[in-house]
Amino acid sequence: MKYQWNLEGHQILFKKYFQLEEYAISHDLYAGGKSQVFTREIFERGSVVALLPYDPAQRKVVLIEQFRVGALEDEHSPWLWESVAGVIESGETADDVAIRESHEEAGCEIRKLHRICQYYVSPGGTTEKCTLYCGIVDSEGVGGIHGLPDENEDIRVEVVDVEEAYRWLDKGIIKSSATIIALQWLRLNESYMDRLYGF
Repeated sequence: MKYQWNLEGHQILFKKYFQLEEYAISHDLYAGGKSQVFTREIFERGSVVALLPYDPAQRKVVLIEQFRVGALEDEHSPWLWESVAGVIESGETADDVAIRESHEEAGCEIRKLHRICQYYVSPGGTTEKCTLYCGIVDSEGVGGIHGLPDENEDIRVEVVDVEEAYRWLDKGIIKSSATIIALQWLRLNESYMDRLYGF
């Protein structure tokens, strides 16, 4: 059965670096009939890309660490370990952004780009949809401080042994959802990636 929904009203509540919108919605109910009209405030984030650079020859991944305002109340630190990520701008494809951000944030050149999945980050409150990749790289010489100063980026790049990254995952050191998903995927698919790309 195909369910229907209706947009009863829409307005922009706030617009600056990010945008907050209000939707008035009604929709079909599982038991039959229609819901009442209700409102939801939605953080308009758009489409993003995240990428885990992986060096199969050395069994290493490239992770980045940076300050995140959303983690100010974290019990350990608002500096989080993450994968490379960026927003898809007008005229760009997800592949374009993965390659661009890998260079800007981590100084990595992608040799092969492997799409893992696409998912909604938190659809109860934001439109953000993430396309997640694993990128084959040569990690030799990768590291240091990266990012664009005009975007207030201060990014530390670290090359980490795959087994160590898995330990960080198990210990809860890695708290970014895209990075957790990517590392869990790599743990399950590492031998497949090696065969696929000839390592």
